[in-house]
Amino acid sequence: MGLEYGILGLIGLVLIIYAIVKTLGSPASTGVKVIWILVLLVFPIIGFIAWLFFGPR
Repeated sequence: MGLEYGILGLIGLVLIIYAIVKTLGSPASTGVKVIWILVLLVFPIIGFIAWLFFGPR
């Protein structure tokens, strides 16, 4: 069981890092970027799903 959770955690970490990098590279204002990054860091799973649907393009 430990290996499965480790792999899931690693996948989650990679997805959050991907979302943060894409947010930093977006043309959105600095304030919007900061808010999205905080949401992604504080609420990783829900924040990533929200970022997929509503994040800066």
